[in-house]
Amino acid sequence: MTGAAGFLGGRLARTLLDRGELDGRSVDELVLLDVVAASAGEGDPRVRTVVGDVADPALLGETVDARTGVVFHLAAVVSGQAEAEFDLGMRINLDGSRLLLDACRAAGSVPRVVFTSSVAVYGGDLPDVVTDATPLTPQTSYGTQKACAELLLADHTRRGHVDGRVLRLPTVTVRPGKPNAAASGFASGIVREPLAGVTTVVPVPPEVRMWVLSPRYAVESLVAGAELAPGRLGGSRAINLPGVSVSVGEMAAALERVAGPEVAARVSWRRDPAVEAIAATWPGAWDTSRAEALGLRGDADFDAIVRAYMEDDLPHNL
Repeated sequence: MTGAAGFLGGRLARTLLDRGELDGRSVDELVLLDVVAASAGEGDPRVRTVVGDVADPALLGETVDARTGVVFHLAAVVSGQAEAEFDLGMRINLDGSRLLLDACRAAGSVPRVVFTSSVAVYGGDLPDVVTDATPLTPQTSYGTQKACAELLLADHTRRGHVDGRVLRLPTVTVRPGKPNAAASGFASGIVREPLAGVTTVVPVPPEVRMWVLSPRYAVESLVAGAELAPGRLGGSRAINLPGVSVSVGEMAAALERVAGPEVAARVSWRRDPAVEAIAATWPGAWDTSRAEALGLRGDADFDAIVRAYMEDDLPHNL
């Protein structure tokens, strides 16, 4: 697993260790790769922690071997940082993905590779509802890097080097911890900070619409995506995951319904043109009928996402 020290990586690692198997095969060794040491499964003899750069071909060659059956590729420089630091985004998001696939090819084990892509592969003049077949039209460096990696994975799959599947994640919220450099970070901050007693500033107008998914269902989808039989995927290995289409104003209203007006009063609004320009490129709704037919699920509504965060990350408070 690349990006294993991130919050999704940590949750996915714990889920896999608790399950003890994936697609009928026991999890005998879980290799956690990141630039800092992953803490999930600390002390578990099944866990091997590797600290290093996902764009280091020598490290990848030592980490991916003939025993590798499944690869979860989560490592990425997030959207706002990839836009601000072009070379870094290209090296990690694109070169890192290419080198990882090269390592899988060299290992010869034809692993299943689950790649976390993003709504950012879409942008510009989009149809009212985006489908799995909507052409990729990214409007940011991050989206472009993710789209290129999708195409690389598809080609390696076509050539029989890997068994790839692309899961296009909605904006995952609510992320616990501190704000990160993602342009979509306000979608977590609008819930996380007010519940912590802190005022938050939303940098986009209330009518901006987003497609969002809770960490609970993001992890469930990653596991389910890895277990999908290749024959069920047909000619396209890319899947738009289920989620909730919601405006930012509706997010604030859901917070008030679930946590009360005192908490919701800590939400303030001040537009940031740079963030607003990126957010304007994201699709607000998409057709997930294919994902649902494959058994993938999303949250019922944004109220449920707020409750999930309160239950999973704030059990001592609320």
